[in-house]
Amino acid sequence: MDLTLYGYWRSSSSWRVRIGLGLKGLAFTYRAVDLRKGEQRDAAHLARNPTSQVPVLAVSEGGETRHLAQSMAILEFLEERFPSPPLLPADPYGRARVRMLAEHVNAGIQPYQNLAALTWLRAKIPEGDKAWAQHWIRVGLAALEQAVRAGAGRFCHGDAPTLADVYLVPQLYGARRFGVDLEGYPTLLAVERACRELDAFRRAEPDAQPDAPPPDRRS
Repeated sequence: MDLTLYGYWRSSSSWRVRIGLGLKGLAFTYRAVDLRKGEQRDAAHLARNPTSQVPVLAVSEGGETRHLAQSMAILEFLEERFPSPPLLPADPYGRARVRMLAEHVNAGIQPYQNLAALTWLRAKIPEGDKAWAQHWIRVGLAALEQAVRAGAGRFCHGDAPTLADVYLVPQLYGARRFGVDLEGYPTLLAVERACRELDAFRRAEPDAQPDAPPPDRRS
């Protein structure tokens, strides 16, 4: 099986998949899709994903290539095809709790800071996009702090990294990018520190990606 990831260096959804691939120890080819230049709307990328989003994981085996979009679907696919090491606990409650925590980020926070949504909002309300994103990130992280605290060990769920941690780390990066003070989320910050001790998380960082621009060219 050959895996090719189409993503963008600072896309939190692409970042999640990079972490998942790293935790599974899977080799993959990285293909950058520059969202700032609109490459996600090029015909070649639309053929891979009609929603014009990243990430897309191209899975080639048996002479056929299939394209998978949406980080949750991609990570669930990887979990089913490559179950060790696991991203989900063995027990039904644990699996449900980890999925719940991941969805707190995936459905409850990230959409409010999505590039497409903020670009549209900025056009309607000049400079309103940052305040919008900050508000909803704070609301989401406050709830996530409580939810994680109830069952956290070294990581969000016990003492091994799971899907919940894969979603948490990119979200905290996003919070800092929008100027959100994270002092009020000590459990989340402790989990983040534990994650960053792992090579899979470090290699997935935005600055480590080949398409990351120099700091003075970022916006």
